[in-house]
Amino acid sequence: MNQKYYHYGAAMLFALILGGCQTAPTQNSRYTQHQDSAPKHVAKKPETLDAVPKYEAYRMFNSRPYKVLGKHYTPMDSGKGYEEVGYASWYGQKFHGHLTSNGETYNMFAMSAAHKTLPLPSYVRVTNLENNKQAIVRVNDRGPFHDNRIIDLSYAAAVKLGYHSKGTAKVKLEVIHFDEQNNVTVGNGPTVSYDEYLGIDVAPVPEVAQNTGPTGVPPENGIYIQVAALSNAEKAKSISNVLSALYQIPAHLPVADNIYKLQLGPIHDEAVVAEVLQQLKQNGYPNAYAITQVL
Repeated sequence: MNQKYYHYGAAMLFALILGGCQTAPTQNSRYTQHQDSAPKHVAKKPETLDAVPKYEAYRMFNSRPYKVLGKHYTPMDSGKGYEEVGYASWYGQKFHGHLTSNGETYNMFAMSAAHKTLPLPSYVRVTNLENNKQAIVRVNDRGPFHDNRIIDLSYAAAVKLGYHSKGTAKVKLEVIHFDEQNNVTVGNGPTVSYDEYLGIDVAPVPEVAQNTGPTGVPPENGIYIQVAALSNAEKAKSISNVLSALYQIPAHLPVADNIYKLQLGPIHDEAVVAEVLQQLKQNGYPNAYAITQVL
């Protein structure tokens, strides 16, 4: 994390664009904290579930050229095919709760990021080249305005990538681009259908634990999410592999009377359970629900 670069919310960008302002914010700005920092108090582990990419129309008011600290920047018309290697930093407490350049509220515990020229919003897969950890973030802000940084990640994303304690890391960026027909392009790779994307753009797929006993008891204590009940074994296994890789949560297929109950778990954080449930219900599994297993 570097203390010398700046982020601008919607109001500041409008001032730069419409008013021709060419100076950086003064120290007496809307930020009550002069230097950025990690959260002062972390009541729970930061949320590290990847952002879920989807089609979102670009916001046109963020597409105009702008000038910050004497440098001109021209946002891209499209992020399709974009890849870049460079250094990532992160931003946290100072900007938490303030508006991003996209007009949203910055949440350092969400999986988000700032980039100088990508269209807003964009989804980016970030790979830490120092440890091969990956995260998917939603870009909704501008920055970092520092010569040797290509992206500024939220505190939560930095935690997931394992560099929050050191401040910077060498990373690879790959835009995950969705078009209006739900076709997907990851970095400079081929454009594929959404189903193909779910099948190929995943981490190494863990083996699904299939419990073939009549009771279908999951193997550990904890909270499980029952996603669906399916009669087709191959379809159940395929979906479970995709969801397990997407959310990085073990999947299980207990079976009874030839019905496969697709379950994710165990999960030991109720906040993670709530977040995964919300995402599942918004993405084709409206009947997903949580169950608590105590052996």
